[in-house]
Amino acid sequence: MIRFEHLSKTFQTKDGAFEALKDVSFEIEKGDIYGVIGYSGAGKSTLIRMVNALERPTSGKIFVEDKDIGSLSAKELRSLRKGIGMIFQQFNLLESKTIYDNVAIALKLNGTPKKDIETRVNELLEFVELSDKKSYYPGQLSGGQKQRVGIARALSSDPKILLSDEATSALDPETTQATLQLLKKINKELGLTIVMITHEMDVVKQICNRVVVMNKGVVVEEGDVLEVFRDPKNEVTQAMLGT
Repeated sequence: MIRFEHLSKTFQTKDGAFEALKDVSFEIEKGDIYGVIGYSGAGKSTLIRMVNALERPTSGKIFVEDKDIGSLSAKELRSLRKGIGMIFQQFNLLESKTIYDNVAIALKLNGTPKKDIETRVNELLEFVELSDKKSYYPGQLSGGQKQRVGIARALSSDPKILLSDEATSALDPETTQATLQLLKKINKELGLTIVMITHEMDVVKQICNRVVVMNKGVVVEEGDVLEVFRDPKNEVTQAMLGT
């Protein structure tokens, strides 16, 4: 579903060149819930922004469904992005818009007919169990409810891939559990491939089937979650697991 081939990214800063990613290569299969984990500064968020071309690599290639996204035209890239949903740590909701309008925004921007928008938004709000909140505003919701709105919005374009950038980091433990259960439901019932960027080992343990561990822009360990956690080879993985 997603393939990274010798991916590197260098940013130019006032202090000189900074290598955020260094020769990163691994694959994410269709239907995976794939964890990308590491400490702050590991390169996780830079990596996830490469998938929908919000960042471009300095070298290397990214393939989504066997398409080299670096070779796509602007029109082809827009089409690709419709198939990739994204949810964020801070929800990124429009405070002046209702929950209905927050979920509908991408559909409106894509010129979807009003009746189809209404049908789709109502389906999504029912799916995330917020049908009774569609006329509310974000400020009237709890953190967990806001994240569910963000998830509904990410699903509005009927994506094949869902990117989660620290989506549970701002939530309390109980709300985190509810959010993870919803993501499992999305994976199972809708068949989405989910990429979880996180620094929380418990999140990876509970939801992911495969994991890559990053440190300072480098992949230090990758494989099946049970195998990596049972017998961590790298000292960074061992430290994160407390072993």
